[in-house]
Amino acid sequence: MKSFLQEWIYKLIEPLVKLLIALNVSPNMITTMGFLINIVAAAVLIYGADHGTKGDLSTLGWGGGLILFAGFFDILDGRLARRGKMSSKFGALYDSTLDRYSELIMFLGICYFLISRHYFISSLWGFIALIGSMMVSYVRARAEGLGIECKGGLMQRPERVVTIGVSALLCGIVSHMTGGNQELIIDRIPFKFAETISIFIYPLVAVAILSNLTAIRRLRDCKHEFEKGNRDL
Repeated sequence: MKSFLQEWIYKLIEPLVKLLIALNVSPNMITTMGFLINIVAAAVLIYGADHGTKGDLSTLGWGGGLILFAGFFDILDGRLARRGKMSSKFGALYDSTLDRYSELIMFLGICYFLISRHYFISSLWGFIALIGSMMVSYVRARAEGLGIECKGGLMQRPERVVTIGVSALLCGIVSHMTGGNQELIIDRIPFKFAETISIFIYPLVAVAILSNLTAIRRLRDCKHEFEKGNRDL
């Protein structure tokens, strides 16, 4: 299913990729653009944290939309590098480095927003999600440095970006539609068990849990590969 979706996205962006190749745009330029958009997303979240009422989550929606937009550039730069035959070792390193910076900055904006709106416990889940995200990438990088391919797990970077971006966007839309009402409204009946922010918080908790489980799974898979290699010697 994931490979099918990737192929569909690649076909969708193919005309844009060809245009960028014709304009001699480098993958590193696209990577940088995605990074800058993530900075803007974090800035929007930080600005929104200090303005408006607690129930007004519209800036969270704008931040989510920008996170998704930045994620599009993350797809585009890799495709451009392959189709334009512009892949390089430095480009791969540059892309991975800015990806880590982008996630750190994204979670900075999220945690700041939640703390400023007095969702302190939820901000801790954001920090746990940040830890898991970094460890997923670290285990893979360290394993590949030791000669083992390590790409398994459910909550990889694309899944994290989509989950957080979509949930934040939906949360902002619902908040705007309900006029900043903190309680979810279903058929004009208040849903007493959750605030509107829960549209974002529950997926954030899922990212926090699943990203750490992904890191643990990768660590376990690497252990098995090392043990298998020792037996084969």
